[in-house]
Amino acid sequence: HRMLEELGHCTPELEQRISAMEIEGKTVVMLVCTSGAQALIAVADTIKDSSTSAIGDLHALGIKTMMLTGDNPHTAQAIARQAGIDRAQGNLLPDDKLREIEQLARTGKVGMVGDGINDAPALARADIGFAMGAAGTDTAIETADVALMDDDLRKIPTFIRLSRATARVLTQNIVLALGIKAVFLALTFSGHATMWMAVFADMGASLIVVLNGLRLLRH
Repeated sequence: HRMLEELGHCTPELEQRISAMEIEGKTVVMLVCTSGAQALIAVADTIKDSSTSAIGDLHALGIKTMMLTGDNPHTAQAIARQAGIDRAQGNLLPDDKLREIEQLARTGKVGMVGDGINDAPALARADIGFAMGAAGTDTAIETADVALMDDDLRKIPTFIRLSRATARVLTQNIVLALGIKAVFLALTFSGHATMWMAVFADMGASLIVVLNGLRLLRH
């Protein structure tokens, strides 16, 4: 569409037909010769049920979603509505995606999901980048922090839930270990510590931390 406008072949009538297709969520491909456009071909993406479910799971986790695409804005908005995505930006080049991620990063933590070379700069800038390993390019996979080995977006909320659970367990383990050491230290200075207390403060604390960490296997 952009090239057609640059060539000066985008008439008002053609513009209207293209816009009507784009509003329906379709991407328009044009066959053009020196005299102008000869044919319009409209194609549309099919949203997987798993993708819609993944967006719902992210919202349940309190995470806002945004789609950045090089496709036209009309298609971007249509796909976003169908999938339940909060916001969508279209007609974005790689530098535009990077700029959007930088702006979002000023207001909080940002995760970026991508699979192409065009996504690599934004994946590198995000606080955490997810590459779709099954269909992703080598550049995207090498740039991202996490590579999902299939195209199921539901693994992203699963990853986030596991990460949050791990962070909670780590915090609990640190508090338990330091707390037990602090209690034993206080007992030592007060003259009430025994050898068995020392063994518990050492090996006992280690066992408690390990057993608490094993709870993550349930996730």
